[in-house]
Amino acid sequence: MRWTSRNLDTIGAALLTHAGLVAASLALALLIALPLGLLVARRPGLRAGLLGSASLLYSLPTLALFALLVPVLGLGFAPALLALVTYAVPVLLRALVAGLASAPPAVLDAAEGMGLTPLQRLFRVELPLALPAVIGGLRVASVTLVSAATVAAYISAGGLGTLILTGLDQGHTEKILVGAGLVTLMALLIDAGLGAVQRRLPASR
Repeated sequence: MRWTSRNLDTIGAALLTHAGLVAASLALALLIALPLGLLVARRPGLRAGLLGSASLLYSLPTLALFALLVPVLGLGFAPALLALVTYAVPVLLRALVAGLASAPPAVLDAAEGMGLTPLQRLFRVELPLALPAVIGGLRVASVTLVSAATVAAYISAGGLGTLILTGLDQGHTEKILVGAGLVTLMALLIDAGLGAVQRRLPASR
């Protein structure tokens, strides 16, 4: 492991870039998915169209989406960020809509009988009940983004994928193993952490 011990700064920079790209894209996806999910949750016609469009975007191959964005945004962080947000929004949107739809009608009727306004019912009853589903969506989206961010190295976005690509180009097995190992470890840690949060939620028990 000579290369690893001599290049800890390079590995650390790639790890931070990768984590930053995942965190930024996940945060933006949440900001987009939450209002959209709340908007369409009680509108079946609008919900079907939006979820269908989101699923279509999610089905695009990663490299194909990068290729579509590069001529417009160039190489680097911006197209990678937009592509990752595109992949995360459908997952989060479906999770939120499913979570809101799972609220028992009896509970909603009881909230209405208590005199709660629709907005109060949303924040005090529906969203807390939907939270386990939303955390589940975050788990799926996070692991997806960690993987997809690796491919972003093809468009000079940096991250751990750079170690893997340069390792492949140079026939450098250690670089490949370090890059792939850290990607795997990051995905496992994020999934385990969010899974622990999900299990501790009262509604998920």
